Amino acid sequence: MGDVLAFVEQRDGMVRGAANEVTSVAASLAQGLGGVCHALVLGGAGTAASSSGLGAFGAATVKVAEDEGLSSYSAEVYASVVADVVRAGDYSAVLFSASATGKDLAPRVAALLDVPVATDVTELSAVGGSVSAVRPVYSGKAFATVRFDVSPALASIRPNAFGAAPHAAGGDLEILEVNLPDSRVQLVEFKAAEGASIDVSEATVVVSGGRGMKDPENWSLLEELRDALGSDAALGASRAVVDSGWRSHGEQVGQTGKTVAPKLYFAVGISGAIQHLAGMRTSQTIVAVNKDPDAPIFAVADYGIVGDAMEVLPRLTEEIRALKAQG
Repeated sequence: MGDVLAFVEQRDGMVRGAANEVTSVAASLAQGLGGVCHALVLGGAGTAASSSGLGAFGAATVKVAEDEGLSSYSAEVYASVVADVVRAGDYSAVLFSASATGKDLAPRVAALLDVPVATDVTELSAVGGSVSAVRPVYSGKAFATVRFDVSPALASIRPNAFGAAPHAAGGDLEILEVNLPDSRVQLVEFKAAEGASIDVSEATVVVSGGRGMKDPENWSLLEELRDALGSDAALGASRAVVDSGWRSHGEQVGQTGKTVAPKLYFAVGISGAIQHLAGMRTSQTIVAVNKDPDAPIFAVADYGIVGDAMEVLPRLTEEIRALKAQG
């Protein structure tokens, strides 16, 4: 068949920031397989209205299921509905974003369909009619190329690793009638992180700090740098900082935190332990600031500044603001 299904996440009826990227990647893969891309959105009333733009990124058809039982993510319910849609559509591949939701949902759908799943994929292509994927292994120290010999091929893609390229398509809306299974888990409350403007895993620029920041009060220097870089920038943190209670776990980048692949990554006061590198080494450009010239982070950095972060950050922020002011 060759068709590819992209699962698109929503929150409060609005599609998530990674929607365009996963749809774009699915469209490219479908073209290589000789099919078309379909986007699937599950949510409450009004979700269809926010999904209309997916056609610009390659969705020939946007399938939307609107039900109050789908307004918030439920692992059992979502997995059952997605699996039913995949079976009915006879898809060659199904793609998810490797977000918190995607990492939970993709393996559940794979189990229901009895097929394997490749997670946190950084490259995806059609080879000889089958799907080939590249994903990190051994905490990001190596990359494995895998080829699916079953259909459908299920994969979750690392946010920002591909980018969202325009693929003009019809974007025809199709409202689905779905049967929702009973769930053993009910959502009681959703509590958003205080002051969070953009999730670190979806940001195109990430400013991360480590123990080299010396004190949590010095985090204001990182915040000023983030603000100078623009609205697409987010704060990140090393595990040592989170374990010390300086920052929330939602900002943690690394093997036991979030995996990021922004266009620009600042590692400030971070030594570069392998656990942290596993979560950010696929960033397009890495800038490291550390007073230790032998810090491992410099081995993966594109640009390095050897110096005290307390002195470097104010000057760096000042220069960035000056450049932005010039237009």
